[in-house]
Amino acid sequence: MTEVTSGHLLGGQLSYAQPAHGYRTGLEPVLLAASIPASAAQTVLELGTGAGAALLCLAHRLPQLRAVGVERDPAMADLARDNIARNGFSDRLSILTADISALPMEQTFDHACANPPWHDPLSTRSPNPAKSAAKQAAPNELAAWAAALAARVTRRGTVTLILPAALLADGINALTAARCGAVTIHPFWPTPGRPARLIILQATRNAAGPSRLLAGLVLHHISGGFTPQADALLRDGASIRLGMPQMP
Repeated sequence: MTEVTSGHLLGGQLSYAQPAHGYRTGLEPVLLAASIPASAAQTVLELGTGAGAALLCLAHRLPQLRAVGVERDPAMADLARDNIARNGFSDRLSILTADISALPMEQTFDHACANPPWHDPLSTRSPNPAKSAAKQAAPNELAAWAAALAARVTRRGTVTLILPAALLADGINALTAARCGAVTIHPFWPTPGRPARLIILQATRNAAGPSRLLAGLVLHHISGGFTPQADALLRDGASIRLGMPQMP
C-alpha cells in the first residue's frame, strides 16, 4: 500500500493527500488549474492527473464544472479518487485509470490540459519508479500528449500545457502538429529580473493566428514570499486571465 501524507491546497481550503515518497506536487498543477478558461457549466479533461491537485482546484473555483482526470498509475488514480471524495466533489469529478495512448472514452470536452512528463529521456532517472514515470519523458512524448489532448476537445476547445520555459519551442511545435493554433504564452518569473522557469502554453483547436507572448506573472518578491498576484492563485484559487498583464 502506498504511504501517503495528508496536507492541503489553496491555503487550507482543500484537503489533499499525496505519496510520502517519489513524485510530490509542486506549484504546477495549481497554476495549470488557474489558467483553464472554463465557465461554470463546462467540461475539462486532464491527462496525467496524479493525485488530482489540478482537478480539485478547478472544482473549487467553478462549482458546476464537470471534469475527468486520466492517470495510468492505479495507486495514484485511487489516491485521486480518495481526494475527490474527501472534498465532496465525487458528483462532478471522475478518474479513469488508463494510458494516454488508449483513452477509453469517446466524449469530447470544452477544455483539455496536462502537466506532462518533461525530463530529458537521456538524463539520469530517479530511483523511485513512480517519480521517474511522472517526470521522465520518452522521445517525442510531448507531441503525443498534445495530440491526445487535442483529439478530445471540441472544435474550438482549448488545450493548455504547463512546461519548463526551456521547452517553449517544443511545446509550440507539439500544439501546432496537433492542429491547435493561436498559441498564448504566459511565463512565470521566479523573482523580478530572473529568467522564467515555467510557462503556460494555451492554444485553440483548429484556430489560426500568431502566437502571443504575455507579460506573465512574478511569483516571489526579491526579499522572499509570494507576490500578491501569486498568493491570489496559490491560496485563494483565483484564475489567470490570459491576455491581461499581471505585474508584481
